Amino acid sequence: MKKLLYISIFTLTSLLILACGAYSFTGGNTGDAKTIQIDFFPNQAPLVEPALTQRFTNDLQDLFTRQTNLTLTNSNGDLHFSGEITDFRVTPMSGTSDQTAAQNRLTVSVNVRFVNKFVEKDSFEKTFSFYSDYDANAQLTGSVLETALDEIVERITQDIFNASVAKW
Repeated sequence: MKKLLYISIFTLTSLLILACGAYSFTGGNTGDAKTIQIDFFPNQAPLVEPALTQRFTNDLQDLFTRQTNLTLTNSNGDLHFSGEITDFRVTPMSGTSDQTAAQNRLTVSVNVRFVNKFVEKDSFEKTFSFYSDYDANAQLTGSVLETALDEIVERITQDIFNASVAKW
């Protein structure tokens, strides 16, 4: 009787694993796609941070190659990302009693065009944006800039991943 119970549990577990075989622990579903093409994202913002274009493109490529089984290609990818950085802006956020800024906000926006060759309805063109606040007394250079860009680029690339293959 126990042997029959163990066989039944094993069979049910095996069926569940096979039924969920397309599941990815990262939450990304790439369907039948095997390759991904991520074009260089030029900086067309009024204020240009020179290192941002290469950093953003590399981080987006790294995210997809780490969290999916897709192969990165230079042309004719099953999934294709293109776009441009459209905004890099610093604005004062909170004031002090002597009417000066206590905190500044760096905002970056990226326009993304995504084409899925297999599922056309999943294709889109959207603007993704995120920000990072920093002390107004600090200069937006060195470690302050690096920390802000780390936070912003990580969030935007994750949002792009979620919108394209995770469907969040």
